Amino acid sequence: MTHLTATLWSALPDDLHHRGEPSAWAKMTRPGQTMHSFLEAAFFDANGHLWLSDVPYGRVFRVSPDGDWTQMHQIEGEPHAMRLTPDGQRIAVDYKHGLIELTGETTFDLISSGEPTPFLGLSDMTHGPDGALWFTDSGRASLSDPRGRVYRWQDGNLRLVLDCVPYPNGIAVSPDDAWVYVAATRANQVWKFSTRLPESGAPMVGTYLQLSGGLGPDGLACNSHGWLAVAQAQAGRAYVFDPVGDLIAEVRLPQGLWTTSVTFDPADPTRLFIVDAQFGCVFTCRIPTPRT
Repeated sequence: MTHLTATLWSALPDDLHHRGEPSAWAKMTRPGQTMHSFLEAAFFDANGHLWLSDVPYGRVFRVSPDGDWTQMHQIEGEPHAMRLTPDGQRIAVDYKHGLIELTGETTFDLISSGEPTPFLGLSDMTHGPDGALWFTDSGRASLSDPRGRVYRWQDGNLRLVLDCVPYPNGIAVSPDDAWVYVAATRANQVWKFSTRLPESGAPMVGTYLQLSGGLGPDGLACNSHGWLAVAQAQAGRAYVFDPVGDLIAEVRLPQGLWTTSVTFDPADPTRLFIVDAQFGCVFTCRIPTPRT
């Protein structure tokens, strides 16, 4: 296992810092604190741009390969994550509204609010290699109220997969489309289950990783090697594990503890990007390939 320190890649420019009254979400999650942004859900598009969601102020940013930031959307909502579909749709999970499509700079269409059982408050999302959209519904679930959910949206059909997770958060699918990984933040665990779901009912689920420190795992990401990166919330670090769950690297941030999101560079699967929401920064680090 290798200990590494990430370096700063880009930071949210000062002119994009929110300077008004904190939103309701900001007051709920960080009472009494100022919050100019809270960046989550990093991913790369086909052109090498990095996308990020700013939860409390309804914004979605796109960062160029040179580190230039552009605000692409600002809605009356709380988008925790956004992804681009192969046909160009911008699908987001919004804590306030549910599963939505961003249709303009300030507009969106509701895809699903979870009916007949309304969502608790959506948290994160990912696309599987087969095009299925997997997303988490955390609300305020915890060990004392472990009713957080995981859903799959495919071919216009919504399926409740799990409803027993103590704060489901980050979610990732293995590159061979065999496994789904879910961050159970309040249990400080990463869970794992097969993408091949039973015809009805919940799949068998196991604890893939038992972590410690900080709040627990937040964002997750897989690369083409099958490595799993984990952002350890409120610990200022990320971990990278191989497909069998052995630790490859621990990556520390030079500043910031609110580690929310990780993603691999699709052009270089050994290059990891790590998001810190405390300062609104994106850090990067290359992960050495372990010897066999």
